[in-house]
Amino acid sequence: MKKEYESPVYHVRRVPVEKVRANSYNPNHVAPPEMKLLELSIWEDGYTMPCVCYYIPDEDVYELVDGYHRYCVLRTSKRVFEREKGLLPVVVIEKDLSNRMASTIRHNRARGTHSVELMVDIVAELTKAGMSDEWIKKYIGMDADELLRLKQISGLMELFADKEFSIPEEA
Repeated sequence: MKKEYESPVYHVRRVPVEKVRANSYNPNHVAPPEMKLLELSIWEDGYTMPCVCYYIPDEDVYELVDGYHRYCVLRTSKRVFEREKGLLPVVVIEKDLSNRMASTIRHNRARGTHSVELMVDIVAELTKAGMSDEWIKKYIGMDADELLRLKQISGLMELFADKEFSIPEEA
């Protein structure tokens, strides 16, 4: 019998911050004033949302998928670190790297801004991993024009390997 789906949020873990690491592909940036506000929010209200991670058993480490800035607050704010006893609330998702990248982008895009340069890198990585344009558009939430622009910015020929081009004849 198939197990009923249960969202990760019902299984929050308290993980020592030393066992958590950032991923290499998060294109989200928060300006210093908003980081101060986030620190104040966590100080005043506590952690109200867990970070999303992928557990890597071989290394006994949790790699962030979403929540990098909440993680940074715990690492950089002495008062928050002490109150939280160095423990970060996390939920774990079981996804391969391409799907974790897609999850990170969906979380970021739902919230606001992210870096174009890192989006270019992510599109390049997903393309090199064999993800189709249709997969990228569906799971990252972008339209064909945006995907084309990001590929053009990258300038990597292999991103266009599955496309046919022709030179228009002169009249």
